[in-house]
This record gives sequence, structure tokens and C-alpha cells, in this order.
Amino acid sequence: MNGQDSIQTLKGIGAKTAELLSKMNVETIDDLAAFYPRSYLTYDEPLPVADISIGTRVSVVGTILAPLTVRKGRTVPLTIGRVGDASGRIDVMWFHMPYLKNQLRAGQTYVFTGIPVYRNNRIALEQPEYHTQAAYRAKMRAMQPVYSLTKGLSNKTVQKAVEQIRDYIGSRADYLPDEIRRQYGLMRLPEAMGQAHFPIDRDSLLRARQRLVFDEFFEFLLNMYRMKETKGGNPNRYEIPPCPECDQLIRSLPYRLTGAQQRAFDDIRNDLRAPYVMNRLIQGDVGSGKTIVAELALLMTACAGYQGAFMAPTEVLAQQHYRSLCETLGAYGVRVGLLTGSLSAKEKRLMYDRIYRHEVDVVVGTHALIQEKVVYQNLALVVTDEQHRFGVKQRETLEKKGILPHVLVMSATPIPRTLALILYGDLDISVMDEMPSNRIPIKNCVVGPEYRDTAFRFIAGKVREGRQAYVICPMVEESEAIEAENVTDYARQMQESLPDLKISALHGQMKAEEKTKILEDFSNGKIDVLVSTTVIEVGIDVPNAAVMLTENAERFGLSQLHQLRGRVGRGSHQSYCIMIQGTKSREARERLEVLNRSNDGFFIANEDLRLRGPGDFFGVRQSGDMTFRLADIYSHADLLQAANDCLNRMIRENCDLDAVFRKINQNFIL
Repeated sequence: MNGQDSIQTLKGIGAKTAELLSKMNVETIDDLAAFYPRSYLTYDEPLPVADISIGTRVSVVGTILAPLTVRKGRTVPLTIGRVGDASGRIDVMWFHMPYLKNQLRAGQTYVFTGIPVYRNNRIALEQPEYHTQAAYRAKMRAMQPVYSLTKGLSNKTVQKAVEQIRDYIGSRADYLPDEIRRQYGLMRLPEAMGQAHFPIDRDSLLRARQRLVFDEFFEFLLNMYRMKETKGGNPNRYEIPPCPECDQLIRSLPYRLTGAQQRAFDDIRNDLRAPYVMNRLIQGDVGSGKTIVAELALLMTACAGYQGAFMAPTEVLAQQHYRSLCETLGAYGVRVGLLTGSLSAKEKRLMYDRIYRHEVDVVVGTHALIQEKVVYQNLALVVTDEQHRFGVKQRETLEKKGILPHVLVMSATPIPRTLALILYGDLDISVMDEMPSNRIPIKNCVVGPEYRDTAFRFIAGKVREGRQAYVICPMVEESEAIEAENVTDYARQMQESLPDLKISALHGQMKAEEKTKILEDFSNGKIDVLVSTTVIEVGIDVPNAAVMLTENAERFGLSQLHQLRGRVGRGSHQSYCIMIQGTKSREARERLEVLNRSNDGFFIANEDLRLRGPGDFFGVRQSGDMTFRLADIYSHADLLQAANDCLNRMIRENCDLDAVFRKINQNFIL
């Protein structure tokens, strides 16, 4: 078996299934080998009905209290039952499964496993698995891998495909010398890859993930080191002098720059006329005013006769930045253009032509800005955010065009300084640790589910005052379809409770155009309350939004909650963050209290690291912290440090790092 063989060489993978897997970036045997499960279904000791919480997968031993009934739902038949134990009662319901009415009879006892949701003001298990108690005990010894899927692709199909390459995975070679691997207590790579797909037990999975997380960090740091090595050889081809227009813009602002903003801008001004290309990170908390500093850098670039590009993570945010830049820089004669995927083919061609003719000074858009069809005239500065950190491939894309622009990265992810020095070793760092004086601190509270109706009334009151609100539903990792359903169902029930409000749902299952339209409507004030998953964590700036309600807040990392909270507090009105804790856990309460008493992202990041500790592989992975698939900079700080130490040792010992890099990029095959 060859790693570059098509997955269609595997039994059961035809053209249609291969096309679906291609959507998940799985086209070859090697792609499939590295397509690790995103979670694992475990079958834990069943809980009493009274102890279950919304959004967390549980098992309960329940007796069916009455014959199941089948109702005709809005689009599909719905089978409903009521089960209970000595501690309480709970609904169970299944879509598309009317035959269960004849299989599950009153008086029978089963173990029901699923994710509790609210249905008609009662807790229910939707689509639960059901097993006899004996069958469930056998399952308690198993760990079932769950893969990321797309519509039409089943978990079982992926499992069967991976099973066929089991021997191939075991034959892989390791790029780490045995001595170094043993020093850090790491599992051999082929064994780790095998255990990731087929874990014997939790301990084996933990050790496997340690190795794979180490590899992610090591590869990242090696790429950074190689970029840093070449950085010194890249002279500044675009020396950009200070311009009087920047001083005019600063004087015209309705506020004074903070000391941190001024220092960051001074750093950038010095970089842009230094002998070598700028590679600088502005690390600032949500709301610290990074954008105006970037706009000043783009104004300098345009005034010097060069082009600049501003890359945003979403189309909606790109459009918002476009409008802001037109307003801010347009007064100084700067021509701003917008390039996003939603433009028509004709509009894109016109924009390509305008960019090529230098009829546009600053181009705003998504990652489309560095695609092949875009040809710049003297692109001197690229401003990007953390989601679009320039990796090796992006840097090479521009180098092949003969372009070596200055790079300015903006990050709102608060990272403890010890980790930042490792993660951003290829960049010079400007820390913006002051908040503008016109920012009104967000008021926070942590409450239990019994406060939900009060929270709804509070939101309704704020909407009557002219404000808007976000509601974040808990993530459901086991099924994106159920996640979408939860968001839709929550929005429907909220609409029933608050009929006068305009409420819309947003989730990852929607098409890109539909998501963009909803975000635009919310941004334009056509929606009062947006019920969403964490897709709104980045990419939307609505100053009128004043309330952030998060369900099952304990399921998120603190830094992710802080990022979500950063969606409000952007306007001139008092904003509020309501965190509903779905469990009675003392540890969860302690973590959430950190957010309750502080709006300082850097303090929160350090507390998150302290409270979670290293090695929490089964906790909630932070979102948006970098672009790692398995690694988390907070939970795995010890492995980040180990990977950094390992790389430094290999550098000291004059290891052939180019050979190591080739092995990694050849999917670890020697």
C-alpha cells in the first residue's frame, strides 16, 4: 500500500464516497491515516435521572412508564415515551423511527444514552441509543471513535475505511530519534497514530494524543524556525516613511490613542523603514483598539505609493472593515476595494483588473486575497488576524509572485507571555495592555438554569431599549445535525416565550450564503436576538449588541468564553454577559467565577492555565487559539514547552532540520 494511493483503492470507497471524503480534505491513504477522530463515545456509569444536565452526553437506567406514542411532526414522524427511575422522570423521543412503538414496551427497563435538551419546557433525550443492561455493561469497556463528517457520509463508512489501513499505519516510520523520543517519554509515532484511531483504553489514548499533540507543536515551531532563519535574508524592498496624513488622522479621532496604541504604532513605523521586512504581532485584548493601529499602517503604505491588503476571517467582517476603511482612509484619497467569495465572476474580474492597474490602494477581503488570480502592483503590507496567520505555504505563495511584503498580525487571543514567546517566536511582539477610556466595562453574572426565564425577560427589556442580544447554545460534538437542531429548537422555544422579538438561529450546518445573510441582518438591526453556536466567536462586530447569554458555559474554555463575551461591549451602551452553568460542579463554578470578576483577557488566560492544568485531553478544547487540530495551548502547555526544548536541542546538536522537515512533509515516511 502506498500513502499517495487514492482512497478509492479501498473496499467500499466508490467515486461518490471519495467525493464526500474530499470535502474533508481526505483524498489519499496518508490523508486518511492522519484524519483523526474528533471525539470518542464512551459509555460511563449511568446517572440517576435527577443528576443529568443539559448538553452533556449521559446514560440513565430507565423503565418505560407507558406505551410509546407516534405523532406526526412538522415534517417527520416523532416517537415519544416517558421513562423514569426512583429519582425522577424524563422524556425520550426519536425522529423517523415509528417502529419503536412495537419494540419498546411499557414496563421494560433499558439504559438510554444521549444528550439531554429542553423540549416544551421539559428535559428530553433525543435520538437516544438504548441497550439492555447486560449489553451496556459490555459497551462500557469500549471507546468508539467519532470522525468529522459531512452530509451523506456516515461514521461507520469512515471507520471501515480506516480499519483497512490499520497495518499500513503500524508500518510508518518515525522522524524523531529514539533517544530524544525516550527522553520526553513519547510513544512511537506509528503506535500513536494507531491508538488514536483504535484506542485500547483511555490511558493508551492519552499517551497517543500526547505524542500527536507534541508533533503538531514541533512541526509548527520547526516551520517558524525556518521562517525566522530566512527572515534576516529578506531586505526591506518597501521602505515606508512616516506621513503627515497619519498625524492628521490621529488628531481627528474622537478619542485619544492609549499609550499602548501609540507604542504599537511607533513600533510599526520603525519597522516599515528598517533594513528588513516587518513581521510583527499586535497582541491586544478584545476591545483594546488594534484596528485603528492597523488602519494607520495601511494609510502610511498607501501614502508611500504602495498597495496594502487587509485579510479578515469572514466575509461579514471583511465588509465591516471595508466600510470602516472607506470612511477612515477615504478622506485622504486612499482607494479601498473589497474582494470576497460572494462577488460575482464579473465583479471579481473587475476587482482583479483594478488591483493589477493599481486603481486600488488597500484591498480588503478573506483568504482570496492571496489566490493565484490576484496580481498586485507593489504589495507592501499585509494585515492579517490570528486565524490567517501566515504559514509556510502562504509565505511561499507570495514569494513565488516575487512579493515579500511587510506582515502585521493582529491577535485578540490572550496568551500568557511564556507561551507567547514560544508560539510567536518568528514575530516581534507589541502588547496592547490598555483599554480605551471610552470603553464601558461589561457586567457579568454566573447563574443556574432556573434563572433562564429571568434572563429572557432581561433580554426583552434591553431589546425594548433598542439593543440586541446573542444567545450561545452548547456545542454538541457527537453530531452536527443534532447541534443544528438544538440551536433551531432553542430559537423556536425562545420565540414562543418572547413572541414580540425577532429571533433567528445560526449554526454550522447552514450554507455560507445563508450564514452571511443572517449575520448581515443582525448587523443591520433586522434581528433582535441571534441564537447561535460559536460560529460568531469571530467575524462579527455589532456595536448595538449589548447582551451575551451563554448556555452551559462550563463546557467552554475560559479564554473562549472571553472571546464570546467580546462580541458585546463594543458600543456606547452598558453591556452584560450572562453565563448559565448547567452543572452543580464546584470546579466549574470556580472557573466561571474568574470571568465573573474580571474582564482582563491576560489575567483570564493565566487563570485558565492554572485551573485546567496540563494534560487535560478530555476537556473542552479551546477554539480559535491557533490552527491546531488536536493541540490546545492552555491544556497542553507542558507539551508546547517540551516541543520547543526538543527543537532547541536539535539545533544545538546540528541535526539536519531540513531532512526532518522533509520527513514531516512526506507524512513521516522515511
